[in-house]
Amino acid sequence: MRDEDFRKKDERTPLRVRNYPLSGGGNLPLLEYPLFAEAGAVKHGFSTREGGVSGGEFASLNFSFSRGDKEEHVRENYRRIAEVFGVCADDIVCSGQTHTTNVVRVDRSFGGVGSECRRPCKDVDGLITDERGLLLATFYADCVPLFFVDPVHSAIGLAHSGWRGTAGRMGQAALSAMEREFGTRAEDVLAAIGPSICGDCYEVGEEVAEQFLQAFPEASGKILRPRKGGKYLLDLWEANRHILLSAGVKEEHLAVTNICTCCNHMLLFSHRASSGRRGNLGAFLMLRKD
Repeated sequence: MRDEDFRKKDERTPLRVRNYPLSGGGNLPLLEYPLFAEAGAVKHGFSTREGGVSGGEFASLNFSFSRGDKEEHVRENYRRIAEVFGVCADDIVCSGQTHTTNVVRVDRSFGGVGSECRRPCKDVDGLITDERGLLLATFYADCVPLFFVDPVHSAIGLAHSGWRGTAGRMGQAALSAMEREFGTRAEDVLAAIGPSICGDCYEVGEEVAEQFLQAFPEASGKILRPRKGGKYLLDLWEANRHILLSAGVKEEHLAVTNICTCCNHMLLFSHRASSGRRGNLGAFLMLRKD
């Protein structure tokens, strides 16, 4: 997979494709941000549909056990991502997403995948840790991944923010949790808004639009664009950018995606483009062990 394989909205924050060789042959590509690569203390990535063993509508790197894929295929996909990050399945902590703004500090007691997870994170959409070698994992098929790196206190956070989480300011909730647990200051944080559905593809009705009009009155003109028939186009990238900058993240420390999951549904899982017949992408973030 190459950078040029993706249809991009603009060139404001180019993501890079890095192809990781697998011990059994082939590659597993991840989308990575230069912002974090330059930081050096973390390893991160956002998965594509390539590099796994799942078939059909789940082809091929699906991380969901609950959508009908074969369990042995999903486990192999996790084994492969663990290999790329130099960890084992017990070192992966997975969120139990239900579109909340709940954020939990995790350690290795939360590790494991599927039925072998030692301590599941139920109703949790945000994970934070300062434990090295612990791989945080959250899951997507159009919603917004939020990455946080505090290089001062050696702490990280990863959060899932769909429209409900964004209206509830998940980005602020994650930063507040990191401040409470680690002493993180927003102005020190390196943050990224990851691949997700763009503002040209995400049409919503009046009920959802009204929540954003109320939540972001000062920026609603940039976040919402009216269409005919009481519909609106909702820009979750801009909404989350507004949340993070308002919380104190410096603009030069914030990377905003230019890759839409819906526009690139042949390379990335998209709930909207597939009418719900899809697997799950993964966002991954880890403090390096060395």
